[in-house]
Amino acid sequence: MTTSTKDSGFTKWHSDDGEFRRQVSSFRDFVEASPSARFPAEANRYHLYVSYACPWAHRALIVRKLKGLESVIGVSVVHYLLGPNGWEFASPKEVPGATLDEINGARYIRELYLKANPEYSARYTVPVLWDKKENTIVSNESSEIIRMLNSAFDAFIDPEFRDITFYPEDLRAQIDEINEWIYDTVNNGVYKTGFAAAQDAYEKHCRALFQSLERIEAILANNEFLLGSRLTEADLRLFTTIVRFDPVYHGHFKCNLKQIGTGYPNILRWTREIYQLPGIKETVNMEHIKKHYYMSHTQINPLQVVALSNGPELDSPVVKPAARPY
Repeated sequence: MTTSTKDSGFTKWHSDDGEFRRQVSSFRDFVEASPSARFPAEANRYHLYVSYACPWAHRALIVRKLKGLESVIGVSVVHYLLGPNGWEFASPKEVPGATLDEINGARYIRELYLKANPEYSARYTVPVLWDKKENTIVSNESSEIIRMLNSAFDAFIDPEFRDITFYPEDLRAQIDEINEWIYDTVNNGVYKTGFAAAQDAYEKHCRALFQSLERIEAILANNEFLLGSRLTEADLRLFTTIVRFDPVYHGHFKCNLKQIGTGYPNILRWTREIYQLPGIKETVNMEHIKKHYYMSHTQINPLQVVALSNGPELDSPVVKPAARPY
């Protein structure tokens, strides 16, 4: 049975066997292009609540940027520190990069959840896709939010962005397959490693994580991206974990068998290539990322000392692998 305890304002979620088990998202509706849908796509109707620190929210920020949706879907950014009351809003003057909630006037993300469902009793997570017309949450599941952003709003964006898709029909089966094992062992694997409360659980998930990194390294030895020459949602979902790996997960979560910067040259090349795509760099706020992890997880880092390293230099020139038939 999953239990929760409080430790200096941070909620720990683990089972009696020491395993970290992630909460399943509660709001799972969809924005659709059809005007008859429960949540029809409209410009300026929906709003995205995110944290720069959170890799799941980071996915949504990236797709919003790459699909040219900035004038269609607004965004609010919470404080990097996750405290006793959960994610909190702050002014840019207090916390550079953060915003106040100018849509609902909330102080905490939890207020949005309780506004959408007064009986809600689970965790208050980001990202949140909010419907300003219905005053409710459409979704708090990042994998589904990025699918909506990928195609539902194409009628409202500039023509240059309409043909961009990160979930092309001919690659969907392959994307779903690679997403499944990368999510389990890498995206969530770093958390299962870092939040493990038993030695056996830690070692099991740490080894599985690095086995998958070796598998990814081999894939990227021949491919520009995970599924060949096309950037897909599989790359974007993995990128938000890898960009945090050396600065945070390697030390803070004890994912320390290797570093990306010194142990995985193909993954490093791939990370740099995605980071250097127009608009991606501005979605990566390393100050929020490091301060969130090192200062929020006080059961792991009780003195809240923040590591100096930002990881490998990501602006270095990229040498792509030789062209191959995919």
